[in-house]
Amino acid sequence: MKKIVFWTAVIGLAMTGFTFAADKPNVLLLMADDLGTQLGCYGHPLAKSPNLDRLASQGVLFERAYCQYPLCNPSRSSLLTGRSPDATRILTNGPHFRDVIGDTVTLPEFFRNNGYQVRRIGKLYHYGVPGQIGTDGLDDPQSWDGVENPRGRDKEDEPYVFSLIPGSFGGTLSWYASEGTDEEQTDGIGAGMAVKQLQEYAKTPEKPFFLAVGFYRPHTPYIAPKKYYDSYPLDAIKLPEVPQNHRKGEPDAAYLSLAKVEADLDPGLARQAIQGYHAATTFMDAQVGRVIAELDRLDLRKNTIIVFLSDHGYHLGEHGLWRKSSLFDRVPHVPLLIAAPDAGGNGHSSPRTVESLDLYPTLADLCGLTPPDFLDGVSLKPLLEKPDATWNRSAITQVWRGTFHGHSIRNERFRYTLWDEGRKGEQLYDHETDPDEYHNLADDPRFAEIKVKFKEELLKRVDPSVKPYTQKQAQK
Repeated sequence: MKKIVFWTAVIGLAMTGFTFAADKPNVLLLMADDLGTQLGCYGHPLAKSPNLDRLASQGVLFERAYCQYPLCNPSRSSLLTGRSPDATRILTNGPHFRDVIGDTVTLPEFFRNNGYQVRRIGKLYHYGVPGQIGTDGLDDPQSWDGVENPRGRDKEDEPYVFSLIPGSFGGTLSWYASEGTDEEQTDGIGAGMAVKQLQEYAKTPEKPFFLAVGFYRPHTPYIAPKKYYDSYPLDAIKLPEVPQNHRKGEPDAAYLSLAKVEADLDPGLARQAIQGYHAATTFMDAQVGRVIAELDRLDLRKNTIIVFLSDHGYHLGEHGLWRKSSLFDRVPHVPLLIAAPDAGGNGHSSPRTVESLDLYPTLADLCGLTPPDFLDGVSLKPLLEKPDATWNRSAITQVWRGTFHGHSIRNERFRYTLWDEGRKGEQLYDHETDPDEYHNLADDPRFAEIKVKFKEELLKRVDPSVKPYTQKQAQK
C-alpha cells in the first residue's frame, strides 16, 4: 500500500510540472544595485574590487553584457521573468509585473517548481520607494520559499547624509562615510544572513538550493564605513574628460535623464560623489567576498554555479550625466560574471554581446532543466564553454521618456539609438574609434548603410506602440 501511495504522489507531482532535483547543481545569484562596470576586472583604473576580480578570474567575465532597461523595476522585472520590457510593460518604478503577466513563471519560481530550495536575501525585485530597506516592496512571494529583509544602521544614518537635495537620499547624488562597521550596515547584515543560510544548506547536500542575495550598494545614498572612503583619497580622483560642445549634433532626448541639480556639478562635489560611489562599491565587494568565502569553507563551490551581475550601469559625470536612465553605453552596460563548475571557459573573458535576459535560460540549461518556451533570451552555455564561440546576437535596451520611447541596439562594434522612431533623433557610435561615444555618426554618409541595417533590426525586435503599464491601471 505504501508503494502505491508513493508512486501516486510521484505521478501527481509530474503532472503539475514538478521535477525532482537530485544531483542538480546549486545556484548562488549575487546582485548589486546601480553598479556599472567600474570594477578592477573590467579595467577601471581607480576601482578596488578584489573579491569580484577573483571571481572573474575563476569564471567567465562577459565584456559586453547589457541590461534591457536602465532603471531598477523595469530591469529587474525583465531579468527575473526572462521577458523583454515590451512583454512586461514595466517601464517605470511603480507597477508590479504580475499585474500584466500574472501567470508567468519567474526565474526563482521555475527553480522552486523543479525541486530547489529557493530563498531571497535583500533586494532582488524592486522596492517601490528608493532606499526602502527592510520591507518587501514590489517583491513576488510565489518566487520564494522564504525571504530575509536586512535593515542596518545606514537607514538610521540618513540624517547625516549629504544630499544635493536636502532630505532626498535615493533619488539624487548623496553620500556619507559611516563610523559603523561592515556588519552593522544593511549589506553587511545581508551577507551574514547569506552565510548562515549556506550553513543550513550544507546540512542537506542532497537538496539543491537557489539562493539569491541582493545588495543595496552602491545605490544612493553612498553609505559605507569610513575606511572605504579613506581608500579613495579625493586628490587621486580624476573627473571624466568631457569635450566642450559635446552636445552639438546630439539629440536633446539623449540628455533627458539629467537632473537639473546635477547639471554643471561643482568639481569638488563631483569628486566627493565619485569617491562615495567607489567606496560603496568596494564595501559591497567585501560583502560578496564574505559570502563566497563561506561557500568555499563549506566545500559547496564544487557543485554551485555563482552568478554576479547588476540591474544596470551608471554615469559618474561622463557626458555631463550622473546616475542612470541614459542610453549612452555606460548605463546599459552591466557587469556579468558566471562561474560554473568545470566550465571550459573559466578563467577567460567573452567579447560577445549578451543580455541580462539570457540569465534565465542559461541557468536552466546549466542545471539540466527545460526552460519555459516564452523566454526572450538565449542560453549562454556555449560561451561558458568557449568564450569566443561564434555568436550573432545584438543587445537591446530601451527607455520611456513620458510620451515616447528611446530604443538602442549594441553589437560588438557599434551602438545605434533611435528616439521616437527617429522623430527625435538618432545616434550611432563606433566603439573601435570612439569608446566614450562623443562622435555621433548618425548623419555621416559613410555609415548610412550600417545605420539602415541597425534601424531595420531594431524595429523587428521592439514594438514602438507599447505603452507602459501605469499605477492607475493597477488600481482599477
